[in-house]
Amino acid sequence: MSEDFDWVAASGKRAKGKRPEYFEDPALDRLYSVVMALVAEVSVLKDRGDTIERLLEKNGTISREDIENYVPDRKEGEERGLATRVYVARVMRGFQQEVEALEAGDPPIQDWVEKLSKD
Repeated sequence: MSEDFDWVAASGKRAKGKRPEYFEDPALDRLYSVVMALVAEVSVLKDRGDTIERLLEKNGTISREDIENYVPDRKEGEERGLATRVYVARVMRGFQQEVEALEAGDPPIQDWVEKLSKD
């Protein structure tokens, strides 16, 4: 990491232009924004954990410098890439199911909940 760059100040900067709106309730947009930021952080932690495990397996010990300088080889990179795709697919599955339901013309799940609640 560059010591001259102020990450806290950079993270607080507001993007130019209007913020995209995906839902009628702006609180949902903010919530999903926070969730996706957390998903990204967890993904980074998973990669860092993978690095630590691989270095311990290979060397028996590790240092912070070893972790910061680690570069996965092609096979390891492909394994990480697959693990990341699987992780993101799990996180996004609810959204994917909604899209699939819309494309298939299925009624929203809330319609089923209301129907079954009445029966």
